[in-house]
Amino acid sequence: MMKKKHLAVSAILSSALVVGSFSVSDAAAISDNPKSASVQTGKVWNKNANAPIFVKEKFAEKHPSSNAANAKDYLENNERQTGIQNVDENLKVTDVQKDDLGMTHVRFNQTKSGVPVEGTEVIVHFNENNEVVTVNGNHNRKIESASINTNPTLNVEKAILAAKSAVTAPVNMKYDPVSELVIYPFEGENHLAYKVNVTFLGENPGNWFVYIDAKNGEVIDQYNTIAHVGEEGQFHKSVGKGVLGDHMHLHTTKIKAPRQGAEFVLADNSHEGLEGIYTYDSNTGEIAVNNSASWMKEYHRPAVSAHYNSEQVYDYFLTEHDRNSLDDEGMAIISYVNFGTDYNNAFWNGRHMTYGNGDGDFMIPLSAGLDVAAHEMTHGVITNTANLVYRFQPGALNEAFADIFGALVDEDDWEVGEDIMGPGAKADGRTSLRSLSDPDKYPVDEEYIPYGNGEGMYPSHMDEFYDLPGYLDNGGVHINSSIINHAAYITGEQIGKDKLGQIYYRALVTYLTETSDFSDARLAIVQSAEDIYGEGSEEALAAADGFEQVGIYE
Repeated sequence: MMKKKHLAVSAILSSALVVGSFSVSDAAAISDNPKSASVQTGKVWNKNANAPIFVKEKFAEKHPSSNAANAKDYLENNERQTGIQNVDENLKVTDVQKDDLGMTHVRFNQTKSGVPVEGTEVIVHFNENNEVVTVNGNHNRKIESASINTNPTLNVEKAILAAKSAVTAPVNMKYDPVSELVIYPFEGENHLAYKVNVTFLGENPGNWFVYIDAKNGEVIDQYNTIAHVGEEGQFHKSVGKGVLGDHMHLHTTKIKAPRQGAEFVLADNSHEGLEGIYTYDSNTGEIAVNNSASWMKEYHRPAVSAHYNSEQVYDYFLTEHDRNSLDDEGMAIISYVNFGTDYNNAFWNGRHMTYGNGDGDFMIPLSAGLDVAAHEMTHGVITNTANLVYRFQPGALNEAFADIFGALVDEDDWEVGEDIMGPGAKADGRTSLRSLSDPDKYPVDEEYIPYGNGEGMYPSHMDEFYDLPGYLDNGGVHINSSIINHAAYITGEQIGKDKLGQIYYRALVTYLTETSDFSDARLAIVQSAEDIYGEGSEEALAAADGFEQVGIYE
């Protein structure tokens, strides 16, 4: 039967979901039932504050050079196409990048009286001839004419205390909360707010974003982006046995110990330009240590797998995409293992990866999976690039990109999590967490079923989209992501995983923004394919076909 329902791509200035975050850290849990991912506030999410922009120039406008000033000139001269007024006053340059195709990308954040507006970003793209060829992003037109007092009456210290109280943060936290003054469009109002990021581990780990009214100290909104799924020394080469019993070669560090004479720690300082790869034991809070260069004990297996897989994922992004670590600036890659008790999940908390050991029945230690490590580390890459907000369609894109790169790094199949499923799960037919090739072979949680088409399976087409509220799976981030996963699979089967990775990576770092939805993703991915391989190329046609077959049309 032909599927009729589809998602149309809006070219310019149609309504879009507003989910703003300037520095959101993406949750990376991989469970299919992440009930604690968000808080139900009882408020209505404002879906109509931002207007998406996608302008593709047929007759490119040439400029003397590709820079921020000329990008602003273009925007000022093309208000009718973009809908952006008072460019010089309302847009602030946040980044200028030149890529290996010779293109230059100038990013702007919308501001009001110097205060950034959440969920807004405009990107002007120049080709190698200094011609503006594309503009995309999101812009809030109503705020331009709105009267907003941007002087807070609440001080930042009180805002942080209110945020910590709202999420029941522990007294002692490893990371200090981070706060930023923003304009937050929510429930039809433009709030002056402190956006406070509160991160902590413990029994219920959190990476919360809390918006505190800068006038009266009340909580406007809050959501959790974690969902429930050393001492320097001599560089040394070690060996170890991973969770699956496979022998692995490790880069470790030999240090002097007070009594034993020498110890070895899972600290890899062998990569030039990288701060290091470090693997910690959650039971001790310290870097994993052994009295030998041979890491063969049963207890060490989760740490060995995490350490080895972290290096494999680092090597993939460096080799395939010339990306130096998660932030492209050589930040340390840090993992924690042995987290929690019978913890069937793993997550990225905005700063490092954390792996549970599973319950031994549904899951074994999650660090065993190379695709799981790639999934978590890709969330780190997303945090430092498009920064897709972890709610609704942007959050589903966030999860999809993590799954897709998980399947690209672990290139043997199109499954995610096949190496971490326990005997009980396998006996029940659950041989992986999610499938890019056949998403609907697995059921969703029972409480999600009423929001879908009634069949209760993971969706592979927009006909099967789950219209979930924000308090269930953050609006379907782990569920609806499978639609984008399947689009990538269809494309990948036509052009191969290497080319798929190049296209999707470019879309992530070049075109997608914090509030991009599925329509934006199609535009960004097809445009990326055209950038690399040419308009009308086999690769560009395959990229479009992937979206066509899942009901996301132009």
